[in-house]
Amino acid sequence: MVVLLALAVSSAAAGDTIVLKNGRRIQAESVTENGDHVTYETSAGQMSLPKAIVARIERDNYSAPSSSAASSGPPVSAPQVEPVRGYEDVARLAVHNDSVDYPYIAKLELDAESGAPAAIAKVAAAHHAAAQFLLGKGDTDAAISQYRQALAIAPDNIGLLLNISVLYLRESQFTAALDPLERAERISPNSADVAKLMGWAYYGSNKMDQAIEEWQRALRLRPDPDVQQALEKVQRDKAEEENYREGETAHFALKYYGGADPELAQDILRALEGDFLDLEDQLDYSPPDQIAVILYTNQAFADITRAPSWAGALYDGKLRIPVQGLSQVTPELAHVLKHELTHCFVGQKTHNRAPTWLQEGIAQYMEGRRSTSSAGPLLDMAGKGQIPPLGSLESSWMGRPAGEITFDYAWSLAIVESMIDAGGVGDVSRLLDRIATSPSTESAMQETLHESYDDLQQQTTDYLKRAYLN
Repeated sequence: MVVLLALAVSSAAAGDTIVLKNGRRIQAESVTENGDHVTYETSAGQMSLPKAIVARIERDNYSAPSSSAASSGPPVSAPQVEPVRGYEDVARLAVHNDSVDYPYIAKLELDAESGAPAAIAKVAAAHHAAAQFLLGKGDTDAAISQYRQALAIAPDNIGLLLNISVLYLRESQFTAALDPLERAERISPNSADVAKLMGWAYYGSNKMDQAIEEWQRALRLRPDPDVQQALEKVQRDKAEEENYREGETAHFALKYYGGADPELAQDILRALEGDFLDLEDQLDYSPPDQIAVILYTNQAFADITRAPSWAGALYDGKLRIPVQGLSQVTPELAHVLKHELTHCFVGQKTHNRAPTWLQEGIAQYMEGRRSTSSAGPLLDMAGKGQIPPLGSLESSWMGRPAGEITFDYAWSLAIVESMIDAGGVGDVSRLLDRIATSPSTESAMQETLHESYDDLQQQTTDYLKRAYLN
C-alpha cells in the first residue's frame, strides 16, 4: 500500500490539475490528499479544499483513475429452459467425442419433415444440445445458428424461443431479442420467464415504461429477487429522467437533465458520432443497436449508479455521464466520452467477456492517454517484484480501494500500449474477437499473440524502459 500511495503522488511536482465536481479546473503543484481534504501549493502559499467537492486529480500527463467505471452485466439473470424433456439419448447422440454430430442432426431434420411431433421434439433436443455445447466453447454465434435452425422446424417451442432470446440479450442485441420474445408471449402469455426477458430487452433498448410494465407482470406471476432489484433500479432511472430532454442520432439516443445546455447535448452527440466512426474503424466492430446516453447532475449520477466515489462516469449498458456545470465539450469531457464508448464497443465485441484490465487499458488508450508520467513508478514496482499477477486484475474493480485503482489503471494502460507497439491495433482487435470464443483470456492470447500472461508482463516492462526511460 505504501508503494501504491507513492505511485499516486510521485508525479505531483510536475504540475497537477485538480478537477472539481462543478467542472472547474485548478492548476497546482504538490497536490496531496490528507484525510478529508486535498492540499496544494500556490504562489500565495498552501491551499486546501474539501475532498467532497473534488472529482479527480490529474497528475501531469497521467490522471488518477477516478474518471470511469465499467459494469456491463445484465440487470437480471437468465432462465435456463430445456426445450423438451426425456430426450437425453438424442442429446448424447447429437454431441459426443467433444464435437457436434452434424450428419446425425441432419438425419433428424429429414425425419421431422413428416410433421410428427416426436420427430420435431428430437430436432429441438438435438439442436439445443449442440447450441449449449457450442456456447460452452465460447462460440455464441454458432449457438444462435443452432437455435435458428431448430426454430425453422419447431417455431412455437417456448424453450427454443427463450434460449435464443437470452443469447441475443447477452450480446446486447435487444431489438433482435424482441422478435422471439413477442412470439413466446403470444404462445404463453402467463410465463414469468417471458415477462422477465421482455423487461430486459426493453430496458436495454432504453424503453423504461415497457420494462417496468413487463417486470411488474413478471413479479405478479412469480416472486423473483433479480427482477425486484431490476425493477427498483429502472424506477429510479425513470423518476430521475421524467423531465429530461431528448436527442437522437443514427447511433445514439440521448437524455439529459433539464438544466443542461441543449447546445452541450448536441455537441456531445456530435463528439460521440465521431468517436463511433473512429472506434468502428480501429476495432473492426459496429454495435448493432442505438446506444443510450444519459447526462446527469453530479448528485443524480451518484444516486442512480451507486458507483464508487472514484468513478466519474459509468458504462453499464448505457453511457452515464455527469455534466453539471459544463457548457461545452471540454477536452476532459471528450476523453470521458471516448473512454466510455470504448467500453461499449469492447463489451459487445467480446460478449462481455473481456477482463477488466484489458477493457480499461484499451479505453484509456483510445481516449488518448499514455504512460508518460507513470512509467517510472511502474518500473520501480516491477524492479521490486511488486507487480501483481495479471489474472488478479481480470474481475470487476468496483469494490477496490482508490489507492489500488491508481496502479490498476496505470498498469493496464501500459500493457495495452506494449501490445499495440508490438503488433498494432489490429492485434488488439483480433484478441477481442478470440476472447469472445475462447475459454479464457490467456488462452485467447496464446492463440492470437502467442504469449502467456507472464510473457505479456515482461513485454510491458521492456516496453516502458525502451519507450520512456531512454
